[in-house]
Amino acid sequence: MMSQIKTAIRNSQSTLVQDAIGAAALVVMMIVALHIPGLA
Repeated sequence: MMSQIKTAIRNSQSTLVQDAIGAAALVVMMIVALHIPGLA
């Protein structure tokens, strides 16, 4: 089981980085969108 998880992570490492960057971008956009009404 652990070896399968390690193999899956090793094989999809580049997409994991891309997914993490995308998730971080979504979090930033959500924070900005929630603060926009307070600026007006």
